[in-house]
Amino acid sequence: MVMQKGGFSSFIIRLAIIATALSVAVMILAIAFITGFKYTVREKLFTFLGNVHIETYNPNHSESLSLNPIKSDPALVAHVLQTPHVTHVYPFVQRPAILQAHGQMEGLFLKGVDKDYVFSPNISFTGNKLNYTDTQYSKQIILSQSTAARLNVNTGDSILLYFLEPGVRVPRIRKVQVTGIFHTGMEELDKYYGITDMRLLQRVNNWKPNEISGYQLELDNEQYSDTVANGIYERYLTSPLTTYTIRDIYPNIFDWLDLQNINGQIIIIIMALVAIINLATALMILIMEQARMLGILQALGMSLKSIQQIFLYYAGIIAGVGILAGNLFAFLFCWLQVKFGFLTLSEDTYYMKHVPVRFHLWQIAIIDGGTLILCILCMWLPTLYIRRIRPARVLQFK
Repeated sequence: MVMQKGGFSSFIIRLAIIATALSVAVMILAIAFITGFKYTVREKLFTFLGNVHIETYNPNHSESLSLNPIKSDPALVAHVLQTPHVTHVYPFVQRPAILQAHGQMEGLFLKGVDKDYVFSPNISFTGNKLNYTDTQYSKQIILSQSTAARLNVNTGDSILLYFLEPGVRVPRIRKVQVTGIFHTGMEELDKYYGITDMRLLQRVNNWKPNEISGYQLELDNEQYSDTVANGIYERYLTSPLTTYTIRDIYPNIFDWLDLQNINGQIIIIIMALVAIINLATALMILIMEQARMLGILQALGMSLKSIQQIFLYYAGIIAGVGILAGNLFAFLFCWLQVKFGFLTLSEDTYYMKHVPVRFHLWQIAIIDGGTLILCILCMWLPTLYIRRIRPARVLQFK
């Protein structure tokens, strides 16, 4: 059976294809944006803080501040580096301080690192890195762009660091020079962290050169964070040492990211229902519009099963073409967003300036395959209406 070209049937088919394409495109874009958003936020956290920390046990570990020092252990580092998925191990010292410049004061955590620490290229950075010498600690600091703006300082300017001691009225003061400025877009990092020489904080804490706050571990895949943390704890650590993943330290951020999965699932369910209802409605209209032709076919001896297969064939064509068109539109939209970044976000709220795009081929395959299968299965219901068509009734009208 051939639908009348240029007639109402052709219009319905085109409309059904367009609606299906838009539904599929929206599902793909929702997955691409949500996956890209989660990936970007996670990467900013991981590139700055690593994936796993080895520290002394802290009942309030969400503060990410070690209470007591641990002794650096080259043997432990060697064992940890042999653990699958661990790529780097960096010692660090962390200490709260008050920064003062031009009459402005800011409180934040200073993170002391050694000369082997690599500042991630995924984080925006201007200026110079810390200048390490063999004779004394570096009198330099790297601040976030937001902290530098609040203190009204730039690279090359000097600031004062105030370190408060329990039970001591007069704070320890150190003068340092701003050598670099970084920007992550995440308030949890930009507002509360600064980078300095580990030896400076060791001196302020009256710690020995081999005493540190802990180790920062970087992995090749963050999905193994829990496995690596548990494995290292069980094999190599003794009390009071323990391991924390970044999810343990910032649970609220990861809980918020997990909620994005629910948003994506809701969008996909709604768009899948729209596509299914659209195709079912279009097929019912086609059946009713071609009722006279169906009556003729039945009168000529064609079985109801064969007639049903004809309409299921058209349903498959509509769904297939619609899915293909939706994929092409979604991929083109994603490419334009990556190339030009015309969709923007409030960085203060979403931690990034542009809507990120990232997806996996298996996600697209599930969307396409699931949509096609559900649409074809749901097409059986409209075709059941064919059984109610009586040739004697429809053929008496011209």
